[in-house]
Amino acid sequence: MNYTKAISVIMISGLILSACSSKKSTEAALAAAGTANTENAVVPVKIVTLEKTRIARTIDYTATILPFEEVNMAPSTPGRIDRIYVEEGDRVTKGQELFLMDRTQLYQQKVQLASVSKDLSRLDTLLRMGSVTQQQYDQMKTQYDVLKTNVDFMEQNTLLRAPFTGIVTGKYFENGEMYSGTPTTQSGRSAIVTIMQVNPLKVNVAVSEQYYPLVKNGMKANITADVYPGEIFTGRVFRKAPTVNSITRSFIAELELPNRNEMLKPGMFVRVSMDLGEVETFVVPAAAVLLQEGTNIRYVFTEVSGIAQRIEVAIGKRFDDRLEIISDNLKEGDHLVSEGQSRLLNNDKIEIVM
Repeated sequence: MNYTKAISVIMISGLILSACSSKKSTEAALAAAGTANTENAVVPVKIVTLEKTRIARTIDYTATILPFEEVNMAPSTPGRIDRIYVEEGDRVTKGQELFLMDRTQLYQQKVQLASVSKDLSRLDTLLRMGSVTQQQYDQMKTQYDVLKTNVDFMEQNTLLRAPFTGIVTGKYFENGEMYSGTPTTQSGRSAIVTIMQVNPLKVNVAVSEQYYPLVKNGMKANITADVYPGEIFTGRVFRKAPTVNSITRSFIAELELPNRNEMLKPGMFVRVSMDLGEVETFVVPAAAVLLQEGTNIRYVFTEVSGIAQRIEVAIGKRFDDRLEIISDNLKEGDHLVSEGQSRLLNNDKIEIVM
């Protein structure tokens, strides 16, 4: 009797489990159907028609002040330093003597040059008398020319002079020390002294490629430094790079910066503002521009025949609650989604509502 009751309980439990499983399957199917309906649903949106607006194009960048010129002065060959005539911080003028290297070898070559010069003079007289051949004279003349070139070269490379007016920013040896040619500067180059031209100065600005046609030589720029609140310095573009960096999508604009009262120093942080004139561009509500999560990619949606089309854009200037957007894939008359875009995916069906 007890055995029969046990079998009945087991059968009833199985029927209950089967019914529950069937119910769950039905609910899952209904849920899937509901999801599919949601995915295919038409999303209501509002749109604005794109029109170009004329704005004053001003671009702002940060940069570091550089010397207009910088030279690490070093002789062509290692040797003993005879005397250094300048100290760090000294101001020098173009052509001023900086340091003198040991000239023992130069003096030897000068003696040889004087001897060869006399021999050449004698051969010149004998050549006119017909006592020597032209070939003998030419050989001596070649020897003289080689020695003269060596002497001139050593003359310049044992007594080095300032190539421009500037300031000594580094002195790495003392009198009597040996110069070996090993790196001595922060840039990894070898030098006995370093000279910088600090008036004018230079500022290199990495400008976005979209402004390449607008940046021209001679264009002025306002430059400010945080260390001098309220002070505005004026620079001008004197050179722009002939190529665009394929990684950063920017090019270098070099600015010449007159150093008023030498207030500015190489290495200072500055802000650069350039007026590129008036341009026509798209200015849209800031809320219409979306940011892809985890990236710096900005994008908008346009409506084309009831379908949402995602278009990546670059951000320009901000005007309160409106943004300038830049893209080759946008044109006047396009329908830009201004409300409801946060719920959209590319190629979603959309319905325009008032």
